[in-house]
Amino acid sequence: MQTDEHATRILHVPPHGPAIVTSDDTSDLIGSAWANRAELIAIPAARLDPAFFDLSSGVAGEMTQKFVNYRLRVAIVGDISAYVAESDALRDYVWESNRGTQVWFVSDEAALHDKLAGRPARMGTIG
Repeated sequence: MQTDEHATRILHVPPHGPAIVTSDDTSDLIGSAWANRAELIAIPAARLDPAFFDLSSGVAGEMTQKFVNYRLRVAIVGDISAYVAESDALRDYVWESNRGTQVWFVSDEAALHDKLAGRPARMGTIG
């Protein structure tokens, strides 16, 4: 599904389906985004393979870099607090990513809407 919010066309990845983990999965999302002229891909955190949240696996870096290389922004949408609690490196990655404009971690669709509107993040669960 796609939506337009704050002059940004968003491709919303369905919440149910196979885990997204491989380079081919990322390429498929990029192709879908281009077919829908989307600028941002909103991926439910639950759709990501747990390896994404283990930064030592390289999955998160490879996946997000591929989106950036193709000039697409990405938002990971959902509660990732359990992963963040287990990893200082992930906590720092989320914090740094959310300061930028290319990769965001937001707790829900409302937080994504606020981020696109330029409003400060709400207090609550990281992710």
